[in-house]
Amino acid sequence: MELSYLPVREDKPRSTGITMMMDKGLSLGQVRELISVAGHLIDYAKLGFGTSFVCKYSKEKVKLYQDNGIKVFLGGTLFEAYSVRNMIEGYKKFIDDLKVDAIEISDGSIKMDHEKKCEYIRAFAKDYIVLSEVGAKEDEIFTDPEKWAEYMQSELDAGSRYVIAEARESGTVGIYNKDGTVDIYLINDILKKIPSKQIIWEAPLKQQQAWFIKLIGAKANLGNINPYDVIPLETLRLGLRGDTFFEFLPEEYQKFKLKKKK
Repeated sequence: MELSYLPVREDKPRSTGITMMMDKGLSLGQVRELISVAGHLIDYAKLGFGTSFVCKYSKEKVKLYQDNGIKVFLGGTLFEAYSVRNMIEGYKKFIDDLKVDAIEISDGSIKMDHEKKCEYIRAFAKDYIVLSEVGAKEDEIFTDPEKWAEYMQSELDAGSRYVIAEARESGTVGIYNKDGTVDIYLINDILKKIPSKQIIWEAPLKQQQAWFIKLIGAKANLGNINPYDVIPLETLRLGLRGDTFFEFLPEEYQKFKLKKKK
């Protein structure tokens, strides 16, 4: 099928335009169904928070994703659960048994010295793809806006392939305000210092996904995507949904925009 003026999308394995889908406890059957319709659009499957520890068949699920070209990693909360108990060797055994491709190193639930976090990144980056997350999981916990980009850069320098900007699955903390709107000043400050291709923006809500696509384009790396929103997100990336319909059309097409009510 041909359709003009669609943005170019890299084929998998992609380095930009990443879609990171959040699996909060899907069954093997649900994963098979998801892959059958949207597997070609998913780059990373995140087994959210501690679900891989609780769910049956986590190892089988990891392999199912991997056999279909989807990299798998575990939510950073599980890493923190092992870390706070001083059981990192146990965590290594757990992820080695699951044979995941990547790990998320975060400090959103516990207080951790940042240099210690970077030490973890350097150590795990020797054997795994590391995605490190910046930002707290509670809106009452303040992260200095001036520190976001500094932390991101030091974590990239330590070996993270991507840094993840925290939002949780609710989309109401971290880089967002309590009502789910984007903290524009924070985002602009981050992008002045960190290349967008190295950031995965957690964007569970449609308006957040559309906002980043309008700002960065179809190559925006977006995470914490609901399994049932993977295909709708791709239509946003391509301008095939109302929210981004005119984003990739030339100027002469803008005359067809509907007028908004005043």
